[in-house]
Amino acid sequence: MAADSDPESEVFEITDFTTASEWERFVSRVEEVLNDWKLIGNSAGKLSVEKGEYTSGTWGEKSQDINFADFKFFITHYFLKQESEKDDGKDKHEEDAFPLAMQDLLCMNNDFPPRAHCLVRWYGMREFVVISPGANCEAIISESKCNLLLSSISISLANSGCQVPMFVQTQQKWRRMYAGECQGPGVRTDFEMVHLRKVPSQYNHLSGLLDIFKAKIGCTLSPLPPINIAIRFTYILQDWQQYSWPQQPPDFDTLLGGEVGGVEFGKLPFGACEEPISELHLATTWPHLTEGIVVDNDVYSDLDPLQAPHWSVRVRTAENPQCLLGDLLTEFFKLCCRKESNEEILGRRLAEDEGKENSDISSALSKLTEPAAPVPISKLSVSNMMHSARKHIRRHRRIDESPLNTDILNSVLLVRLCPADCLVFTENKPEQDKNSDYSAPSDSLTYRLALCVCLVNYNHGGLRAVAHLWQEFVLELRYRWENNYLIHGLAGGPPDLRCCLLHQKLQMLNCCIERKRARDEARKAQDGSKERERKVSGGGSQNSSPAPEGGAREVSQGKSWDSWSDSEDEFFECLSDQGEADAPHAEGEKEGSKSKAEGRLHPYNSMTLLNSTEPLYVPVTQEPAPMTEDLLEEQSEVLAKLGTSAEGTHLRARMQSACLLSDMESFKAANPGCVLEDFVRWYSPRDYVEEEVVDEKGNTVVKGELSARMKIPGNMWVEAWETARVTPARRQRRLFDDTKEAEKVLHYLAVQKPADLTRHLLPCILHAAILKLKEEGESLLPY
Repeated sequence: MAADSDPESEVFEITDFTTASEWERFVSRVEEVLNDWKLIGNSAGKLSVEKGEYTSGTWGEKSQDINFADFKFFITHYFLKQESEKDDGKDKHEEDAFPLAMQDLLCMNNDFPPRAHCLVRWYGMREFVVISPGANCEAIISESKCNLLLSSISISLANSGCQVPMFVQTQQKWRRMYAGECQGPGVRTDFEMVHLRKVPSQYNHLSGLLDIFKAKIGCTLSPLPPINIAIRFTYILQDWQQYSWPQQPPDFDTLLGGEVGGVEFGKLPFGACEEPISELHLATTWPHLTEGIVVDNDVYSDLDPLQAPHWSVRVRTAENPQCLLGDLLTEFFKLCCRKESNEEILGRRLAEDEGKENSDISSALSKLTEPAAPVPISKLSVSNMMHSARKHIRRHRRIDESPLNTDILNSVLLVRLCPADCLVFTENKPEQDKNSDYSAPSDSLTYRLALCVCLVNYNHGGLRAVAHLWQEFVLELRYRWENNYLIHGLAGGPPDLRCCLLHQKLQMLNCCIERKRARDEARKAQDGSKERERKVSGGGSQNSSPAPEGGAREVSQGKSWDSWSDSEDEFFECLSDQGEADAPHAEGEKEGSKSKAEGRLHPYNSMTLLNSTEPLYVPVTQEPAPMTEDLLEEQSEVLAKLGTSAEGTHLRARMQSACLLSDMESFKAANPGCVLEDFVRWYSPRDYVEEEVVDEKGNTVVKGELSARMKIPGNMWVEAWETARVTPARRQRRLFDDTKEAEKVLHYLAVQKPADLTRHLLPCILHAAILKLKEEGESLLPY
């Protein structure tokens, strides 16, 4: 008791040796990953590999991070994707079967695959796992650490029963040193590698290599069975400087805008500033030989590369070569990340560089002292050309971005985007490119705009130049809207929803300009007709002939039937001060009164009205409203917010039937004395059912009536017919206000940031880049 109460009594520290160490946790973690990837158990029942499948097939990989104490590793599973074998009800797994990897080692159907992991080329395996140091981690160089990792994977394979070979990457990564192991039932394969600074002379030929192989096998059989061999000689060409380029290098002065007059804004630059090929490999292969067929020793050899049955060439490219098209796309992508608006960019004052004049003078002196590049291109000329290209690029990638030069702006805006023949508008729609979905046709204004913006950003001032060009382009569009000039390079008709939203907006603006021009021309023609009539009759009478229709509908949201046709609202084309009758029905009007019929096109299939002998006429109606993708989405959201209640459903049906009301009013004006059945016979013939019946006199007659759905109480058609007034299309309220829609489009374009513009034009640029690659490839490859 005294000892327990004494605060100075001795305290013993107890060490728990049952706690897992870092090494044990690492082994356990490897086993968990193998279990998660379902690499446990026998894999001998998988599909066999066909000849050439390693090259033509698809390789997959999945990776995960694991830690050994504070050291990070990557564990990666590489595998050949194969279709799963159908289950035929038989168990194909054999307990004593060799692991799949060992079977692949003996198979010679896929030796030397050109596109695969180096372990696949060396060992011919279709599946394996690699443990390598993580990013920014030191290489495993010490022998003790290598042995510790090999022990870890050996224990993990044994505990989990995994028969997939596992490798550990050691030494520096560029050495591609791997050591590994594969375990099966009663068998184990070790994978070892060694790097030699100098190959011993006895290993420079096939005979010496066969001696090593036989010694490693340690087989006691005598004589040994014949050994199968696959041989490949690889010849590597690395020095290209003394050879001329197979392709003439690009004209950097023209492509990078050395002179304003030489700039081609309709073409993307193509070419490399340096040799993109670092090595050329020529492989001569003898795919399947047997020992004794060929002789290859230090005295004589049958392996003549010119007599090899298979030849193959492989090109290894330089790391990140400076290529014009790649740099162009990269700089264009960077605009997507910018947050500034046009006002912020163009309002920013240009910073003056103190050494600008000295820099210009030094650049001029450098240009004067540059040696000319002779042809054919030698090592010296290639170096000078690369120096010139880099200097051009540095000059155009200056830190101080600037607006466009006036000459370049005129060249882009007046020649490329808005040429002089823009006043000529073609109604025929150009053929749509097959690959232009979400892009734009290759001969359209949007496509040319994308090319110009990309090249202006790359060569002529960067972000500020793009903002300047876009501002001037929007001002040019407003000028054309205000002066009724149709925009060149856009197909006629409503916006094409297959193209990008920017292209749709430009088409919508063109629709508005076209409507405005048609309305102005009709008004001028009407004024001229009135003037001629006054000269003949002495004035006073007014021409009430229908004017050409000049607008299309837009569904007006949240309004009643009466507000859609209110006589006090803006009319579609009000050419007369005399108003129409406000009666919703035309029954009180005198039947067959031709003086009150307005807006007729032509008789409809020799039909007559049901309540009179007057022909049934097709009325002049307003055209469907042009809609862009965002307007359709906005309309859909508004309709969806109405909900599923009875009131919401009723209001939604009214909003979607605005065009129906307008057509009914036009039909009543063109056919005085008509009834709903007459309208249905023209507008929806399937909803008017006719059948043959026998009348009181015994004669067979045709009798018709509305369909069942038209007789449902509260039918929208019946309600709209009762509300519709007798109003021709020219006197109806303009359901599509081209002035309002044009201003909405111009405002939308004006508030677009350079980043927004880039995202709109990105599909066009990618399409153009693909076409450029195809064009260059067709010009170089022989057929």
